[in-house]
Amino acid sequence: MSDRPAGPLPPIPLTILTGFLGAGKTTLLNRLVQDPAMHDTVVIINEFGEIGLDHLLVETVDDGMILLSAGCLCCTVRGDLISTLEDLLRKRDNGRIAPFRRVIIETTGLADPAPILHAVLYHPYLSMRYAVEGVVTVVDAVNGERTLDAHREAVRQAAVAERIVIAKADLLADKADLARLRDRLQALNPGARILSADAPVEAIVAGGLFGLDGKIADVRDWLSAEAVEEAEQRHHAHQHGHHAHGHGGHHHHHDVNRHDAGIHAFCLTSERPIRQGALDTFLDFLRSSQGAKLLRVKGLVAIAEDPEHPVVIHGVQHVIHVPAVLPRWPSEDRRSRVVFIVQDLAREPVEKLWNAFIGAPGIDQPDAAALSDSPLSLRR
Repeated sequence: MSDRPAGPLPPIPLTILTGFLGAGKTTLLNRLVQDPAMHDTVVIINEFGEIGLDHLLVETVDDGMILLSAGCLCCTVRGDLISTLEDLLRKRDNGRIAPFRRVIIETTGLADPAPILHAVLYHPYLSMRYAVEGVVTVVDAVNGERTLDAHREAVRQAAVAERIVIAKADLLADKADLARLRDRLQALNPGARILSADAPVEAIVAGGLFGLDGKIADVRDWLSAEAVEEAEQRHHAHQHGHHAHGHGGHHHHHDVNRHDAGIHAFCLTSERPIRQGALDTFLDFLRSSQGAKLLRVKGLVAIAEDPEHPVVIHGVQHVIHVPAVLPRWPSEDRRSRVVFIVQDLAREPVEKLWNAFIGAPGIDQPDAAALSDSPLSLRR
């Protein structure tokens, strides 16, 4: 008789490690896999040629899998990431490999993280077994500004991250350059924690949705709704007295030639619990009408039918997934709050839709026809 508790297994935390070519991902990954805190972690990397693990090798467990001295299992993706993740679960469930507690996926430097998030969140089985704990993006202190100017992928990598790690800061001659890069990254992604490359491993990898022991980790750290709201207020104060047209090109930090113009974050909240049907309808209309512009949607929602158990929302472009019901609220704050990281999409039409379906004070649930003249057409 198994001593495993009945019911579904708790999901395995999964972190996506990304960053542009040459940003310092490999160096960071080398440090992570040598840390005792990473024991029982599976690291999925693109190819062994990119990472110097020879001094860490202990034994080959299986074709393409190696066990590192710190207790990390390392494997290559030969083709399909989804089949690799499924294969790992099968081996874990059958006892052919040790029951790992965490997964880190290192992407190629040119990768937009959205398809990987999409692959895990959309998959009916993987979305139950893995919990996306967050995206960690490595930015090169020396070339970071130039890379952001030149490559849209680098901007998107930074925009969707929960944590941004600035590498190679010791190579900068002028510390003012580092401060400017930090300011730009914080403006691009106000909800992200910005860390140095020598930050503790737990700060870089952990701190997401699920703790290793199954307890709730600090959801505020993953959601960062408060930081996004504060940044919005600062932005409005900065623009007070100006007529903001387009991207506000007359402000130096909104230079329309920059790739990060047009990418921004905002947070919508509701003081009262939201009916499940209203939430589903809002998300469905938003996804179908604006999916391509939704780089990331993250939320913690009080459902009217069960307000004691908040629901966690994860979205990437056309896929919005509700993967987890938490056993309790992580703090005294029981407002529903959803953070949107968007590209070329204003806050107002999304907020109008939110107020219509979620019900701002004094607004009852509408019929869809009443909204058909909004910028977000609800007609199919």
